[in-house]
Amino acid sequence: MKTRTLLLLSGLMAMLSFSACHSGKETSDAFGNFEADDQIISSEMAGKLLTCDIEEGMPLKKGAVIATVDSVPLILQRSQLESQRVTIQARKQSVRSQIAVIEQQKQNLAKDQKRIAGMFKDGAATQKQLDDVTGNGSLLEKQMASTRTQDQVLKGEEAVLDAQMAQLADKIARCRIESPIQGMVLEKYKKSGELIGQGQSLCRVADISSLNLRVYVSGDQLAHLKIGQTVKVLIDDSTTGNRTLEGSVSWISSEAEFTPKIIQTKVERVKLVYAAKIKVVNDGSLKIGMPGEIKFM
Repeated sequence: MKTRTLLLLSGLMAMLSFSACHSGKETSDAFGNFEADDQIISSEMAGKLLTCDIEEGMPLKKGAVIATVDSVPLILQRSQLESQRVTIQARKQSVRSQIAVIEQQKQNLAKDQKRIAGMFKDGAATQKQLDDVTGNGSLLEKQMASTRTQDQVLKGEEAVLDAQMAQLADKIARCRIESPIQGMVLEKYKKSGELIGQGQSLCRVADISSLNLRVYVSGDQLAHLKIGQTVKVLIDDSTTGNRTLEGSVSWISSEAEFTPKIIQTKVERVKLVYAAKIKVVNDGSLKIGMPGEIKFM
């Protein structure tokens, strides 16, 4: 009985010893989950969504049209401004014709002034005739100044219309919502035919060509970690094996925090740790939320 007990104890100790050795070999320096730098795409214009031809999981190229907002009201406003601009141009042409008439009148009056001044010198014209022709010249100068002022006012109105038309053209262009990055649609919030407000979210997109493994390291590990450092990244490859990738440290938190509940046990959660991000090139096998671990090289 005693011999049997000793054999059982010896076997148990051997199993524990093997397990400890195996566990020590596979121990990693930090654990975490993969995440992406996502971006919320919102509509800059309010209105009805005419199209919203995206689905969750769809890849997007930078500049690809995600959705279009109804721009008919803006186009009608632009047509109204274009009509006003035509009217202003007609008024400007009329003013310029008036200026041309006054210029011709001034030329004719200058000839009369010269002739009457000569006649007055010879005694063939009276002082009143000379005063009248001089007064007519002053009157034409005032008419010319007033008409030129009208021309400047019309130019100002035309400049205001041009600015308003440029603003409308910009708003019409913003009715086409384009993807600012190349990535994949993670979430879709709106559908075709729905109303959308200015600044309201349309979808969430992320560039998954590389993902960040957010891990948490203790204070004593922090001295062995620096920005740009290359580390080994381990992901599950099977039920018993891991796949090794390379990653680089892209960010380290400057402040300590308590270990997140999803990472450690209740006992470990009271420890202070530092968050860090490991950038890993995605070959298609990495997914958002996927667990991972790192080893310092």
